[in-house]
Amino acid sequence: MQLKNYLKIKSDQIELHLGKLVPEREVPQNLLFQAARYSLTSSGKRLRPILALATTEMLDGDTNIALAPACTLEMIHTYSMIHDDLPCMDDDDFRRGKPTLHKVYPEGHAVLAGDFLHTHAFQILANDPNLSSEQKVDLISILAKSSGGDGMIAGQVMDLEAENKEIDLEKLKWIHQHKTGALIQASIEFGAVLAQASPAHSKALQQFGENIGLAFQIVDDILDVTSSKEKHGKALSSDVSNSKATYVSLLGLENAEATASSLLQTSLDHLDSLPFNTTILSKIAEFIVHRCY
Repeated sequence: MQLKNYLKIKSDQIELHLGKLVPEREVPQNLLFQAARYSLTSSGKRLRPILALATTEMLDGDTNIALAPACTLEMIHTYSMIHDDLPCMDDDDFRRGKPTLHKVYPEGHAVLAGDFLHTHAFQILANDPNLSSEQKVDLISILAKSSGGDGMIAGQVMDLEAENKEIDLEKLKWIHQHKTGALIQASIEFGAVLAQASPAHSKALQQFGENIGLAFQIVDDILDVTSSKEKHGKALSSDVSNSKATYVSLLGLENAEATASSLLQTSLDHLDSLPFNTTILSKIAEFIVHRCY
């Protein structure tokens, strides 16, 4: 199957299930759910849940059982974008081709919609009837670590503290690995847990996820320079306007592209060590590095 068709099929499945997991509700707090759905159901690549499903599939796991857990990754990702777009953070006006949530709903509602998606993700995992108790614990632990104070939030904090400061490449790499890479790596780890992969296979997949997660953010840095208008709806990205260091600002465009390509090759080498058909995951990794908006 061509990657474009695969991504479309999986994206449609995820889109439909997200709508079921966060339905419209006739309750006093209905504005909360409307706001959450505004951001959650807007068009996006759905890369993180797709990675979880593709990994599960590669390992001969049940993708029907994996669908709801995979969607929790998108909820965490969406909540992080809602908060990241706020005036107190990056102050972005557009996301996924339409106004950011705080431009459509009151800012307080945007904060709370993000909070809701964050907590709802863990509720879904805890209550999933198709998962064993061990799988629930493993998935909740992975999601909490990758999105918490030693993962995505850690990266966000250090990213804010790096504004208007000169930082070296190692510190920037640390920020990228936590702010963006941690949740992408978690997506791969989700697939391993859902398909009950062996420790050796899980380790190789973890290394694949670590490398492709960093590559993803480096490519984001590149796209902030080459395609910011299409990506953010403005000529300068928030990273540029907020004077944040990027791989492009530290290495230059050509060397940043070379670094992303090197990480891609390393990630593919880890996949090649596995005794499975890794074609789809390999193609997704190549898409991550060679994608455009």
